[in-house]
Amino acid sequence: MKAKRRFGQNFLRDQSIVRAIVQCIYPLASQTIVEIGPGQGALTGLLLEQAGRLAAIEIDEDLLPGLRQRFEPKGLYLVSQDVLTIDFHQLATQLQASRLRVVGNLPYNISSPVLFHLLDYSSVVKDQTFMLQEEVVDRMVAKPGSKTYGRLSVMLQARYGIEKCLHVPPESFWPVPKVQSAVVRMQPLTEEQQTVRDWQIFAGLVTQAFSSRRKMVRNTLAGLLDRLDLDAVDALPTQRPEELTVEQYAKLANQLADSS
Repeated sequence: MKAKRRFGQNFLRDQSIVRAIVQCIYPLASQTIVEIGPGQGALTGLLLEQAGRLAAIEIDEDLLPGLRQRFEPKGLYLVSQDVLTIDFHQLATQLQASRLRVVGNLPYNISSPVLFHLLDYSSVVKDQTFMLQEEVVDRMVAKPGSKTYGRLSVMLQARYGIEKCLHVPPESFWPVPKVQSAVVRMQPLTEEQQTVRDWQIFAGLVTQAFSSRRKMVRNTLAGLLDRLDLDAVDALPTQRPEELTVEQYAKLANQLADSS
């Protein structure tokens, strides 16, 4: 099967890496797992053996016959659809699961859109384990003040506890990509751990703040400063966006929510 560039396909081939990823996931017989982009089924077989139920979302119609033949007799629930159009609340209902574990080798060209799409479904997701471009993973786990800390870091860390689990070399794939990969685990924070009151306002604030990294906060948030109390969150107008913590952004967003 030839990999298709439009789908960003790089098929996982290294069985030792496959086993290591499944160990990171640690599926249990009592759990329902949703695999995004099973491809040629490198992870699918092992997940089916260990999980209570497995659903797989695959957009490439040419891969469906092989997946159906190999895995549907073993219980795979196959969904032929673009993951960005999936309602995970409905999928959880269809699978009769209160919480889903979401996993997958995400194509590099849609990794960020998938991560942002899943933000709206954290209430039905127990955890997420993805293989991504290592550069993206480094941005996800970045700390304030680093060059990799940005909008993606803030948006995801406000919703999840995130840890980098495994480095995956390019030779583990076919075709061999020109980038390094890594596996990341994401666990939604509890309601008590989440401090953001209005996620739409929070997203707008963070997007505006990082619209120009080189500018100071007093410039990037200029249109909002009359509604923000930077002193109350121990922030300075001369700081740059990457110097503010996730907690500070959450508090600033809550100020905007209170004033609207």
